Amino acid sequence: MQQPSAGRTAHRTAIEGAHVVTVTGEELPGGHVVVEGERIAGVGPGPAPAGSYDRRVDARGCLLTPGLVNTHHHLYQWVTRGLAVDHTLFEWLTTLYPVWAGIDEHAVHTGATGALSALALSGCTTTTDHHYVFPREGGDVLGAEIRAAQQVGLRFHPTRGSMDLGRSAGGLPPDHVVSDRDEILAASADAVARWHDPSPGSMLRIALAPCSPFSVTPELMRESATLARELGVRLHTHLAETDDEEAYCRERFGATPTEYVADLGWTGPDVWFAHTVHLDDDAVKTIGATGTGVAHCPTSNGRLGAGIARVRDLVDAGARVGIGVDGAASNEGTHLLEDVKHAVLFARAAGGPRALSVREALELGTLGGARVLGREDEIGSIETGKLADLALWRLDGFRHRDVADPVAALVLGTPPPLELLLVHGRPVVERDTVLTVDTDAVAAECAAVHRALVAKAG
Repeated sequence: MQQPSAGRTAHRTAIEGAHVVTVTGEELPGGHVVVEGERIAGVGPGPAPAGSYDRRVDARGCLLTPGLVNTHHHLYQWVTRGLAVDHTLFEWLTTLYPVWAGIDEHAVHTGATGALSALALSGCTTTTDHHYVFPREGGDVLGAEIRAAQQVGLRFHPTRGSMDLGRSAGGLPPDHVVSDRDEILAASADAVARWHDPSPGSMLRIALAPCSPFSVTPELMRESATLARELGVRLHTHLAETDDEEAYCRERFGATPTEYVADLGWTGPDVWFAHTVHLDDDAVKTIGATGTGVAHCPTSNGRLGAGIARVRDLVDAGARVGIGVDGAASNEGTHLLEDVKHAVLFARAAGGPRALSVREALELGTLGGARVLGREDEIGSIETGKLADLALWRLDGFRHRDVADPVAALVLGTPPPLELLLVHGRPVVERDTVLTVDTDAVAAECAAVHRALVAKAG
């Protein structure tokens, strides 16, 4: 923990009277949490200990949880929402690639600011992003989204994505949105050198993320894995999202998607996959046995008709499972708490009423996501010494007050008002209002960028 500078003490906040859900198995009705600087200094029943506080938060009628952790996103897609709304994944991609080809620094910064603000309003304190579209004239698009995260104030784990398999070589994306493999690897190494902060309490860490089996060559997958492990960063990709991908991998590689990537060195606790909807029993065992991570994206999977991931089986097999909203072009709401709810509903629709409990789902959305990103020692639960990433939800209004179980009210009810969101001990949201950016101005600029991109794509 960083010490305050000479002559100063760390800012101290007491949150009192809330139903505290630590996500470690302990719940404290009417409990308290003390925040000192960027860390949690105390957790317990009843009021906070006597002492001097810079701020006391009266949290009676509220539920306090760890901040939610988003494990998969495409932030720039916030400015391309509402297109191809009744399409399959491959149809949706081929419709949107020409629009995404027009993005630049301004579009990405604008879209990322909108998407990150929406995440904050949904209780999210840490998010990743999978950015894999790098137009040659687009400028520093990765830097643009990093600036947006710093302005909004969320803890950020962006990935330097990539595509090198264009349509003329048997891939899905058009040739003009893919890049040369050597350029990609050099840019990936540069992104890590420029941005990655491995220090304790880091607000910014980078991972490498070739896009998918149908947009990336085996050589890039293998070399990216080697590079990431040399640099000490994590690996991310899309996997087993649809039947189309399964058929593509069997035809092109003679293997299932999971067999294909496993053979390239893409399993282990430093790897996480987005989606994993279409897994056979062997794939579930492989992911679980290797401790590989999974970003479960139920809303996006439902929107694109991809299917329902085998979350219960993956958890039981030993996989690290978190929740992801995916890009806003396939999840227009981008509300992480709603994805926690949908994880419960989808699991039960497929596996019965005990397939996933409300508390298990909340754990997936918090500590589960922290495990996927390798941050479980610092975030994802309410424990003394951990970083003060906290979400305070108001449950004493008309829609939630008479729900007997406060965790069920949060997970199964309509999303409640967000009273307070702390990231690194700093307030980002209060009373459903983002404090760090003007969301009305952001919305107007997002609409303008959307119109410009669609017009540019013809």
